[in-house]
Amino acid sequence: MRGRVAGWFTGWRLWRLPSHVRMYVLLVNVVAVGTTLATAWLAPVRQIDLIRFGVLAVCAALAIEATRHIERQREYSRAPTVAYVDTKAVWSIAAVVALPAILASAMVVLTYAVAWWRIWPRERPVLPHRWIFSCASVLCGTQAAVAVLALGMHHYPGVLSNGFGPGLLDLTVFVLAAGLRWAINTALVMVAIALSSPPRSFADLFSGFGDQLLEAGAIGLGLVTAALLMLANPLILAGVVIALVALHRGLLLTQFQRDARTDVTTGLATKRWWRTVTERYLERARANQDSVGVLLLDLDHFKAINDTYGHPTGDLVLREIAMSLRDEVREQDVCGRWGGEEFAIALPDIPSAEHLGHIADRIRRRIPQVVVALPDQESVISDLTVSIGCALYPAEHLASVDDVLVAADAALYRAKQAGRNRVELASA
Repeated sequence: MRGRVAGWFTGWRLWRLPSHVRMYVLLVNVVAVGTTLATAWLAPVRQIDLIRFGVLAVCAALAIEATRHIERQREYSRAPTVAYVDTKAVWSIAAVVALPAILASAMVVLTYAVAWWRIWPRERPVLPHRWIFSCASVLCGTQAAVAVLALGMHHYPGVLSNGFGPGLLDLTVFVLAAGLRWAINTALVMVAIALSSPPRSFADLFSGFGDQLLEAGAIGLGLVTAALLMLANPLILAGVVIALVALHRGLLLTQFQRDARTDVTTGLATKRWWRTVTERYLERARANQDSVGVLLLDLDHFKAINDTYGHPTGDLVLREIAMSLRDEVREQDVCGRWGGEEFAIALPDIPSAEHLGHIADRIRRRIPQVVVALPDQESVISDLTVSIGCALYPAEHLASVDDVLVAADAALYRAKQAGRNRVELASA
């Protein structure tokens, strides 16, 4: 039995992580345990607290059970650099407000344990360290929130200041405590992501960060849950469970929509989504008498890279090229992967074909600066070149996205025929 437990423990992926990531994870775990013990006795536990804890625990277990299939799909389809939106915060926030610190901490541990047990039944031997770290980061934020509430609220634990509900001061303190809890938890998770998969830029690290606003909604729902627990019939909490199920379905739909718009290899827009956005740009240009530039780019001799190094290395090259393209365009410009080693860029509000040509030439000069280190070798891939065809809408013979693409593609063909590593403008 002891050998089986030891084998289960040593089989965790934690021990195969880089040493600096492993040390960070273990440090957060230790801090979580220490701060939890430090706040455990800030308030005594009464019988009514145990009853309320039981009610919250049952509701949390029901919510996790009702959403476990959705949660599994969310986790499988989530990009590794996108922070997880934790809707279990509803129950842990309610516990922070309505229960003594030791029970609030117990609620965090309970919800994560139940979620791990029900959502990942087959992956248990390899996933515990991730759930333990996530739980630890929430515990760190929870203890900070407990300290703020204990120092600032008139009645801690609880939301009652006048017999009817929280007063303005108590509500302000709660918002500060909840915001601190969210900030600490999010910061700890983002540091872990940055250490595990170093981002190319600050923007890459915070891609998809807007989803965290949904967790703010879960925190607000946690305050409502605490108030219902203390002021009304706890059976009303069934409505909170139903609301969480609906929220999970909304989260999954949003995630699927984002995935459908993003090319999995490069992180750029898919061909379909690029066309959709570009059509909107052309419609706006027609209405406002503006212009839209379109670039079609093709990496020169890319087939040789796949043939020499293999397609996985080719995908690394495509990702680096995609990052360079995003660095060279504006926020409103949309970059897409057109297929294979071809890319497309739509640029609204371009004053002239000459200006569009300057942008294309700047991109052409940027590509040879890309250096791709090979995963298991000391050599690198460099000196890449790209051929670019440009077309500017409106023009006499351009009436639709297809017309603009045909013109840009013809210009790209001329660039290839003229020796590659060139920019060609579509004929006026």
